[in-house]
Amino acid sequence: MYCKFVWLALCLYLSSSAHGSNSSRNCLDAYLQDSALKALVRHRPQTGALYKAVLPRNLSGMEVSVVRLRSKTLWKLGANFSNIHIPPRTISVPHVRRMAIVYQNLGNWSSQYYRVPGYSLITSVVGFLVYDASNVRARGIRNISLSLMGKPISVYFANLTLHHDMISAAKCVAFRPNGAIYFSDMISPNVCNATDQGHFSIVVGLERKHKRWYLWVVGIVLGCGGLVLMGYFAVVLIRHLQTKEIQAMEKHADDGEIFCNRWIGNSKLPSATVTRTQPDLEN
Repeated sequence: MYCKFVWLALCLYLSSSAHGSNSSRNCLDAYLQDSALKALVRHRPQTGALYKAVLPRNLSGMEVSVVRLRSKTLWKLGANFSNIHIPPRTISVPHVRRMAIVYQNLGNWSSQYYRVPGYSLITSVVGFLVYDASNVRARGIRNISLSLMGKPISVYFANLTLHHDMISAAKCVAFRPNGAIYFSDMISPNVCNATDQGHFSIVVGLERKHKRWYLWVVGIVLGCGGLVLMGYFAVVLIRHLQTKEIQAMEKHADDGEIFCNRWIGNSKLPSATVTRTQPDLEN
């Protein structure tokens, strides 16, 4: 039990220190595989029955389940568990009598362990890994591959709702255990194809978000520029009106008071109106 929690702490530390690195993902896969196989041992599994693994509270949001199958059953019927459909005519490489398929849904931990440069995850990361289950009690059971002789593997994303304009922009992405990333188109809404085990998600490019951000910036700049111009023209107009008013007042002052003309002798001279108060004569 102590080793189990040390292992979990190591995985969480790697995920926080090396965001989305192969080491953190491989550590998580190993821990989830160990938890899933312990669920098989605890339930004394029946072949073809799906069992849910118990995870600690630190990994709340993840879902892990496991099924044990015979190779001949996979060849005849395929495997249709969780949101992964493995078609018939599929064999293990190398060949084993029994295999354990561990299904993962990383939920809200998806972006902690998986990221695609230039893209944003719009679904949880789901996946499956296949192990030799000839002896689930043995330590260090090996990982095996699948070889498809018929149709490809189908991965379903049931909780995804895409708008019509996003369907063409959305891409399926497959994360291989070796760290490689592969893109493909959705074969139908919410369904992606795969050719082998791994982890899968649906992504959209960040270009749309950048374009919207750019448009917002342009709109804000133009709006601010318009306000500045309006303010400038308002100030110019006010100053112009004030200047005209001052000029009118100065002109009025220069013109002075209008004088009346009177004849004094043979000369016509201007005469101001009488403004003095007339004296009162005493009796």
